[in-house]
Amino acid sequence: MATASRPPSAPASEPAAPAPAGHRLSGRLGVGAIVFMVVAAAAPLTVVAGTVPIGIAAGNGPGYPATYLVSAVVLAFFAVGFTAMTRHVPNAGAFYSYIGVGLGRGWGLGSALVALVSYVTVQGAVLGYIGFALGGLVEGYGGPALPWWLWTFLVLAITAVLGFRHIELSSKVLGVLLVAEVGIVLVLDAVVVGKGGSDEGLSTAFLNPAEVLSGAPGLGLMFAIAGFIGFEATAIFRDEARDPDRTIPRATYAALAIIGVFYTVSAWAVVSAWGDSAVVAEAAADPGNMVATTAQVYLGTAAADVIQVLLVTSLFAAVLSFHNVLSRYFFSLGNTGVVPAACGRSHARHASPHVASLVTTAIGVVLMAVSAIAGLDPVLEVFTWLAGIASVGIVGLMLLACVAVLVFFRRTGVDRRPWQTLVAPGLGVLGLAAVLVLLVENLPLLMGGSTALGIGAGVLLLLALGGGFVLAAARPSAARDLVRATRSDAAPQI
Repeated sequence: MATASRPPSAPASEPAAPAPAGHRLSGRLGVGAIVFMVVAAAAPLTVVAGTVPIGIAAGNGPGYPATYLVSAVVLAFFAVGFTAMTRHVPNAGAFYSYIGVGLGRGWGLGSALVALVSYVTVQGAVLGYIGFALGGLVEGYGGPALPWWLWTFLVLAITAVLGFRHIELSSKVLGVLLVAEVGIVLVLDAVVVGKGGSDEGLSTAFLNPAEVLSGAPGLGLMFAIAGFIGFEATAIFRDEARDPDRTIPRATYAALAIIGVFYTVSAWAVVSAWGDSAVVAEAAADPGNMVATTAQVYLGTAAADVIQVLLVTSLFAAVLSFHNVLSRYFFSLGNTGVVPAACGRSHARHASPHVASLVTTAIGVVLMAVSAIAGLDPVLEVFTWLAGIASVGIVGLMLLACVAVLVFFRRTGVDRRPWQTLVAPGLGVLGLAAVLVLLVENLPLLMGGSTALGIGAGVLLLLALGGGFVLAAARPSAARDLVRATRSDAAPQI
């Protein structure tokens, strides 16, 4: 990764010096490859098969598909400011770089620590789930009944090998897995629509405001927006992109549009398959198997079996994608003096963050080992608790990024377009603040119904954010380049 660093005495207008050869990542990733990376992190099939039934049952029933549209609109406001700032911050640190340049080193370093906590926990959540799902799949086909954590460690080993090598290998693997999981859902969607849905016909509830606002729409929105986690990580692949100034914005918008449309259409198809009057009862009765049952009814038993297999590959794709994101955060922080400098080394042959990748693997092993020793349930405790922490952390980072965009463009004046630098980021602040309030209020629910765990998770994230200010004061050289990372070669836009 090439971080934009200058000596402390250098003027802000001086071009950034390139990073040493052993501290750079390289690649020729295009828009499609990066989209595969971040959409895979969102785990589309896992969301459709796991979150959609829960959102219908606990949220706003047949009106639930509309919450994906609302989520996509809110996140689009965030994406407008985020991509407008991309060309002015040539640093692949993503959230912490943007927030640090906009709000200062303390906020930037705090955001870096929150990002580490968030991506460590979201990767841990998926690792717990995939151990359970893979074990159940093997048992279902007559295999041995083994502890979930053995399957999880197997997945960690495979991920470690792929993460150690060049990013383009991971992108090819993710591309294949993503096409398979999205393809089976689109086939199910098409058949449901082609048959006209249930006896009630295709659902129109998501177009009816009364239906959308029925039940618990706040819970519905909370579950919906959590399904988008991962799309925001496009900027972390900046140094491996073919043309960062164009590739990253295009990939961000493409990923958001694909995820938003896919979730909305698929959730609507699930509702239509059962009918507005019956879907809530069906979702509440067996949420874990609802989509597989739907596939069995509309496509046959073989399709239901395929979905069970692809659910595991979907989870693996998410694990691999989050591993790549997290290792690149460690790599960037290693190059800016926040974590040990060894994390900022790249492999001579693979041009990969191999040390950071090994660190990411080690953290996953430790987290899963602690969970196994503590006897935690891989889904009800490991997955839900860690996913709850990650959801709050990442939405909080997006909110801070929107604020940073507003401050940065008001202070520098390098881009005076009102929609990109004021209106859209301002709407993003309002929307994300409302979502964050919902997440915090319902954090105990995300943490398995424990108020103590909910409070503990919130305190952990606040301590991480506050730790950035402590780190900024204690280590003046850490991420010093954040305050000088602005690109001076970008012409002002009006």
